[in-house]
Amino acid sequence: MILMGLMVAVAIFGEFTSALKVALFLTLSHGVIGALDDGIKIVKKRNLGLNVKQKFALQILVAAGFIWYGVMTNFPTELWVPGFNIYFDLGWGYYLIVLALLLGTTNAVNFTDGLDGLVSLVSLPVFLTFGFFAYTLGKTDLMGFSAALFGSLLGFLIYNRHPAKVFMGDTGSLALGGAVAALALLLKCELLLIVLGGIYVAEALSVILQVGSFKLRHGKRIFRMAPIHHHFELGGWGEVLTVKVFSLVSCLLAAVSFGLWVLKFVI
Repeated sequence: MILMGLMVAVAIFGEFTSALKVALFLTLSHGVIGALDDGIKIVKKRNLGLNVKQKFALQILVAAGFIWYGVMTNFPTELWVPGFNIYFDLGWGYYLIVLALLLGTTNAVNFTDGLDGLVSLVSLPVFLTFGFFAYTLGKTDLMGFSAALFGSLLGFLIYNRHPAKVFMGDTGSLALGGAVAALALLLKCELLLIVLGGIYVAEALSVILQVGSFKLRHGKRIFRMAPIHHHFELGGWGEVLTVKVFSLVSCLLAAVSFGLWVLKFVI
């Protein structure tokens, strides 16, 4: 539903620039990986689809496609440090950042998808902010891409809000992760994504810490359950309040990111 909304909007209003094509590639290719995962679960009637190695291998293959594009088009390898307006040209080392960002973002967004409407509501301010970034840079193609995803998520929320009638699955969450990563890369705000996507970061870190603690501390856990939204849900907040608080925090992080972006043009 989300991806069809995106494709219809792009087909009607989109400017098919190279940047938009890259954004669609990263979004749809991760959606295909998610669809394979969901499809295996449905066909084999089990909770596990692709195993971790298979999923990572496919994600690395997609990342390699973007890296190839970057090398062939001399994609800028500078990294902007928000708040300080410092730029570092990492050369070939930049593509290690690309690999980490793509793998980290897609899986972090996937972890966030665990409660009715959570990843949809958390992602709305993210895409709205990306749309503003694109507007300030005069990149109307990416502004339209962000707006299309924002609108698609709003439509999806009609059915995905609590109590959800439709679920996103890996098809939707991995595709959204690919879209978030694509916009961060194409708008050259890779490090700012740590702030803007702070909820995604917290979700991923909670899983890493929980697994690490369980293995290194002989079964001892840090959280009641990971990803971290389940920790708060089981702690008495319940599903609806957890989604509301996480969504509000995402809005606050978007506001901070907005301020850091504006400083880029002031300092």
